[in-house]
Amino acid sequence: MKMRPDPLSAPAASPTPAEPRGFPDAGELAMLRAWYAGVPVRQAVARYLPASLGEGKSARGVLGRIRRELVAVARAAHREDLAALLAHPANERGQHAKAVAHAIEVLRTARPPAPQIADAIARWFAPRAVRVLHAHGITTLADLTLRIPRRRQWWKAVPGLGAASARAIEVFFAAWPALTEKARALVVASQRGPMDTMCVPWEAIRVPHEVDGSDGTFRAPRATCTLDATNDYEAVQTWLALHESPATQRTYRKEAERLILWAIVERGRALSSLTTDDAIAYRTFLRHPSPRARWVGPVQPRTSPGWRPFSGSLSARSIAHALSILGALFRWLVEQRYVLANPFAGVKVRGGSSASALDASHAFTEGEWALARTLADGLEWSSEWSPRWTAPAAQRLRFLLDFGYATGLRASELVGATLGHVETDARGDHWLRVTGKGNKLARVALPPLAWEALARYLAERGLPVTPARWRPDTPVIGSLDGGTRTDSGAAISSVRLWGVLRRFFQLAANAIEADHPPLAEKLRRASPHWMRHTHATHALGRGAELTTVRDNLRHASVSTTSLYLHSDEVERARQIGDAFSART
Repeated sequence: MKMRPDPLSAPAASPTPAEPRGFPDAGELAMLRAWYAGVPVRQAVARYLPASLGEGKSARGVLGRIRRELVAVARAAHREDLAALLAHPANERGQHAKAVAHAIEVLRTARPPAPQIADAIARWFAPRAVRVLHAHGITTLADLTLRIPRRRQWWKAVPGLGAASARAIEVFFAAWPALTEKARALVVASQRGPMDTMCVPWEAIRVPHEVDGSDGTFRAPRATCTLDATNDYEAVQTWLALHESPATQRTYRKEAERLILWAIVERGRALSSLTTDDAIAYRTFLRHPSPRARWVGPVQPRTSPGWRPFSGSLSARSIAHALSILGALFRWLVEQRYVLANPFAGVKVRGGSSASALDASHAFTEGEWALARTLADGLEWSSEWSPRWTAPAAQRLRFLLDFGYATGLRASELVGATLGHVETDARGDHWLRVTGKGNKLARVALPPLAWEALARYLAERGLPVTPARWRPDTPVIGSLDGGTRTDSGAAISSVRLWGVLRRFFQLAANAIEADHPPLAEKLRRASPHWMRHTHATHALGRGAELTTVRDNLRHASVSTTSLYLHSDEVERARQIGDAFSART
């Protein structure tokens, strides 16, 4: 018997984990193809899905279920055109067979488009929730995102929404965190005044001629200057170019950027017109940058409208560090005969002595770290203290905690590490080659905790675990694609790494605040560098030799490493406590 051509038998990609949730399996598609080819529905179901019949189940019911599943997949992908096609009347199957075959192949790999901040909420949420939100004047994602989970039970301010609908909204925004950043940027941009708009990153600075330093008060005679620079910005740019280390350039640029912006916006004068009184005023400003809305904000990408020069007030040690860099800048400008004097000469900072340059209190105890790490294990499940994290984001966070803690690496070293930097010696010990401060090359030990965390994280990213199959340029810590929230193949940025860890520390603080207020406060102050301090403190506390920890942290002096050594103080406190026990 001559078979009719099968319009749905176009080469279909074999089922993969990439297929959308609810997509029919191979047997169901085979049955559907047979039906579209003209095979009676009962015969098609009996041939390809025999287990589906019986116990009151009809062949037409099976067919209807599969067609409804495809319609649901189309609507989940926001393809209403395909949903309408797939819902055609059964007696029109012949005329729609080819179009349906094409639609199925499109849906096999279809994904919902990334939501945009201007999208109507009706496109993304259930009709009941949409009706309630519309009644409160919330019509777009931009309206909604500013109301979402910054505080507990936020939905109570929207009567009628309910906890279940609110949870669905939280899950949606947790899956698309870029929406919140975009909405904040829109609000920030609309609220900024003329002077605020001048507080922009170094690469975007456009200095007005009146304050660009081309006629600075303390400019040296042009004929004697060794620089080709015609204004302050160009002179500082030349100074930055002297330093080849990216980390050093970033640090020096940050301080020059802050000073130039402050001089223009707050003092109305050029860098080369600053006086010693200005330098003293700048020292005061660094303690509490104000107005805060203009100068202070959460860490943001430098391209974001929400970027600010500061993330908070500076400690005495940080102020001293900033002024020392600016003093070095002006000394160099004097040496090049660009300016006549250094306004920062002699400006001191109380409490900024380098003798206390390392604050060993910025470390977690064994119990504190264990509690924080336990909280990280539950990030994929939504709770009242944290919206659900996507699996790739939670896996990366756990790897950051384990790898950073086990190695003591600086944030810049974590960001720059690739699989090509990992080595295994003849004894089977694992090492990571790093370029530290001052472009110094060194090797950092990878203990079992770090090695196992790396293998697990590579497997979670779908990358080879065997070193022989590694691509040398693969970053150790991946960046997540903004749309799919999966590994993008690029390295995480320094700003993003800082933001990810800070977000976790804040969420962990919220979770334990009721039971452990001191630790919650400590977590809110924590930064990525605290993992390095914690690594050193725990290594020494567990018996590692002082010189071993010094070498792994790459400290120039063992006296720096010894600041983490608390065993003598612990023993002293115990013995004095035993000698002078409380009255009974």
